[in-house]
Order: sequence, then C-alpha cells, then structure tokens
Amino acid sequence: MLEEIIFAGFGGQGVLSLGQTLTYAGMVESREVCWMPSYGPEMRGGTANCAVSISDTPISSPILAKFDTAIILNNPSFEKFEPRIKSGGVLVYDSTNVTLKSTRKDITILAIPASEEANKLGNARMMGMILLGAYLSKRPVLKITSVTKALEKVLPERYHNLIPLNLKALEIGAGFAQ
Repeated sequence: MLEEIIFAGFGGQGVLSLGQTLTYAGMVESREVCWMPSYGPEMRGGTANCAVSISDTPISSPILAKFDTAIILNNPSFEKFEPRIKSGGVLVYDSTNVTLKSTRKDITILAIPASEEANKLGNARMMGMILLGAYLSKRPVLKITSVTKALEKVLPERYHNLIPLNLKALEIGAGFAQ
C-alpha cells in the first residue's frame, strides 16, 4: 500500500496540521510515513501545502509530482493541484470556499461544505477535520482511532479538550462521503 496525498490551502487554515495529524496516525499504525510541508514567506494568508506519503514499505522520495488524493481548501490550490491527481484518485475540497469545479471524469470528487459545517459546530478550525473525515471514509488507509491518538501528539495539551469536537468533525465528514 502506498498513498500519496497533498493538503493545500492558505496559511492559517490548518493545512500543515492536517498533514501532520495524518502522518502521526500512520506512525501509530507502524507505517512508513513522510510529511513534507511547503509554504511562502508570508505564512498566514499565503499559500501552504504539504505532501504526505503513507506506505507499508520504505518511501523512496518525499517529492511528489502526482497524487492519489488532493484535499483542497482554496481556489489557487484547486487550480494548481487538481490536474495532478492520478487517474482513479480522489479530490476532496471545501465547496464553501472553493468556487471552481472539476471536469475530470477519471477521479472521485467529494465537494464538502466543510467551512459551513465547521461554523455549525461553533469552531471554524474544524473545517479541515471534516474534509479529513470524508477522505478517510472514502479511502480508509488509516483508522479513526489512530487519528485520535495522533491528535493527542499534534495538538498542544491546552487544546486536548477539543479532541471530542475533532472526532465529531471527522464523523460529519464521513457522513458527507457516504
């Protein structure tokens, strides 16, 4: 098994944290993992992305040209990464903020109103976890229990009280993927 994923959006949307959470979840399951962040000098408000590889065998390179899955949070990232999804891959995006549409017929497309749903939860930061829940429902490469354990490592202790809300967000996302 080898899954290559790109998370992309603006700085401050939690793109790097999402990738880091998925990477830690892979470590919990004793998988080979790679997390490669990329962001501009402006960070918040600038573009940010991270590539994550999860595998049962050693990963030869962190540099990816094509992806099995793209999780997209804004229009510029959609334009840049949607064409780079492998045939048979998955595109998961926040339809609240991304106004572009894919015309590809060779990939699975999940347009999730993640920002809208996160606001209903009372915490806009849950948008990424909603998208992650949809992705893991469509491509169950890792268990949700592993994501829970990863959140305990990724989130600072002062935010551990938000873990139940993160799990609710994952559940909401999974519901949209059904």
